[in-house]
Amino acid sequence: MIEAIVEDLPVKQRLFADLEEIVGDDTVLATNTSSLSVTAIAGGLRLPGRFVGLHFFNPAPLLPLVEVVSGFATDPDVATRAYATVEGWGKTPVRCADTPGFIVNRVARPFYAEALRVYEEGAADPATIDAALRECGGFRMGPFELTDLIGQDVNEAVTRSVWDSFHQDPKFTPRSRSAARRVGAARPQVGARLVLVRGGRGAARAAHGGAGRGARADRRAR
Repeated sequence: MIEAIVEDLPVKQRLFADLEEIVGDDTVLATNTSSLSVTAIAGGLRLPGRFVGLHFFNPAPLLPLVEVVSGFATDPDVATRAYATVEGWGKTPVRCADTPGFIVNRVARPFYAEALRVYEEGAADPATIDAALRECGGFRMGPFELTDLIGQDVNEAVTRSVWDSFHQDPKFTPRSRSAARRVGAARPQVGARLVLVRGGRGAARAAHGGAGRGARADRRAR
């Protein structure tokens, strides 16, 4: 049984306490938390050994990666069963320890924060930043597209959770809430594409299409 509710530790703890009264003792309980401690969520359970983290990535039907997170009390056999189940679904499971942010969200925090910082400083708008990372950096989605998909509120909650867990390490410092909210006002330009100039002193420029996401730049840099 996999939970995927709000990123709030007390709420998750209450839910699993209720579930434990309903399901059989051989039922594996799993959380889809993005960053909360698997050990802490399972802390009040009668049988914490059957509890494991299964962190899917958004959009879950398309992205294959799943982090299989063992808490302090997770039975190794339970983690192995969870790994095999996820693999049987055609996903790509990876094992990881119960550390703040696990693997991907720990690495992603500075990525999102730096993109917001670039925007806050006026270096580029969100559409241009997304286009640069997509078309030049090889990313499937830019940081603002991805946080829009995840939800700015969810992304901020994960960032603050990781930041607090690392005792306010500066590299995980959340950007201001107002900055994240202002991104929404700039999102109509999501049709930005980069036009690359080949040869000589090549350069890249962003052209914003007026016809939405599929618009293409009709000008070339000279």
